[in-house]
Amino acid sequence: MAKTSRPTSRKRAREKAQQERQKEKQQRRSEIRERKATMPRQEGEGDPDLAGMRAGPQPPPDWLDLEEEATPEEDGNGEDQ
Repeated sequence: MAKTSRPTSRKRAREKAQQERQKEKQQRRSEIRERKATMPRQEGEGDPDLAGMRAGPQPPPDWLDLEEEATPEEDGNGEDQ
C-alpha cells in the first residue's frame, strides 16, 4: 500500500509566507482605497478630449462641415452619365 506523507515543514513555511503576503497586499489595497476616497477630486482632472461631451449622439465636428461646403456642386450639364 502507498504510504501518505505529511506535509513537510518547508511546505508549511511557504504556505504561511504566502498568507502573510496576501494579508499585506490586502492592507495596501485598502489603504489605497481609503486614500482615494478621502482625497478631493481636482477640477483639472479628467481627459481633456472628453470635456464637454454628453451621453448620446454628438454633433458633427466643425471641420466636417467645412469639407461639405468646399465640395464643388454639379453644374448639371449631364457629363456624369
